Amino acid sequence: MTQQIYQAKDFKSSQLVRWCPGCGDYGVLNSLHKAMADLGIAPHNTAVISGIGCSSRLPYYMNTYGFHTIHGRGAAIATGVKVANPKLSVWLATGDGDCLAIGGNHFIHAVRRNVDINILLMNNKIYGLTKGQYSPTSERGFVSKSSPFGTVEDPFRPAELSIGARGRFFARTIDTDIKNSPAILTAAAKHKGTSVVEVILNCVIFNDGINDPIVAKEFRTERTIFLQHGEKMLFGKDNSKGIVQDGFNLKAITVGEGGYTLDDVLVHDATTLDPTLHLKLALMDGAALPVALGVIRDVTAPTYDEEIEKQIESVKAKKPARTLREFLMTGDVWEVK
Repeated sequence: MTQQIYQAKDFKSSQLVRWCPGCGDYGVLNSLHKAMADLGIAPHNTAVISGIGCSSRLPYYMNTYGFHTIHGRGAAIATGVKVANPKLSVWLATGDGDCLAIGGNHFIHAVRRNVDINILLMNNKIYGLTKGQYSPTSERGFVSKSSPFGTVEDPFRPAELSIGARGRFFARTIDTDIKNSPAILTAAAKHKGTSVVEVILNCVIFNDGINDPIVAKEFRTERTIFLQHGEKMLFGKDNSKGIVQDGFNLKAITVGEGGYTLDDVLVHDATTLDPTLHLKLALMDGAALPVALGVIRDVTAPTYDEEIEKQIESVKAKKPARTLREFLMTGDVWEVK
């Protein structure tokens, strides 16, 4: 049988896309359409789940099955969908508020269980839908409508939560990076287990430009690094800089200076089980070390939905099939006269 070839348009719904002009969610949607076409999984074998928030409108714009659920509960619903129908490709569209505040518990346990779902975590460090309150990822001191004198809290870092919950797949991209984002989303979908892709996102209304010191064109080359499995960790103009081991820490160097050569630059291994280096890479913040983009961690492990399915088949094999009447008549039975 010839495999069906899909195009991005096959995954676009007829709904008018309603986000603020310039919102980073448009870039995510565009990349997701392209990734789904590359995967070649039929729209009717795909489900997109969401919670509440600007990003959670995304299922309306997909020509797939979709479920716009309630605040913070998307991961729980997505888990149920995958376990009920393991053949579906299941995606969760969520934001930093929806996923990491009211939905934080569902998020970490979906990751811990390693359910085979793909979590798109759109992080704009603000509550956009409810008009500009600080979120769990807003930086300490951030001034917003709900923190007019600045927050007095340290933020969650999605990578830290994901890897701390024994996550096996973590990647990061930028909303405007239409070149690399589809490939990252494709890699996430091909990973068996929970994949978390953090999207560095811009909110043009309530948090415009918050990521410019990292992602603006004049800074991106020097302040971000695109990691690829099996390749040297190089960045900067003409890949003149690299990441090296410095004791227990990482260090950014210029190749050919300070006694450092290309041989000293680390090679990225996304598949190593030990998460120590993956976490260090994921927490680089663009100051002394560049922000890591691409697939940072990709480790194979048993998935929750497959293990549940195997367990059910194992129990069924040990017990003969029974009719409903036979089942009801087992155990203690009373005859009423």
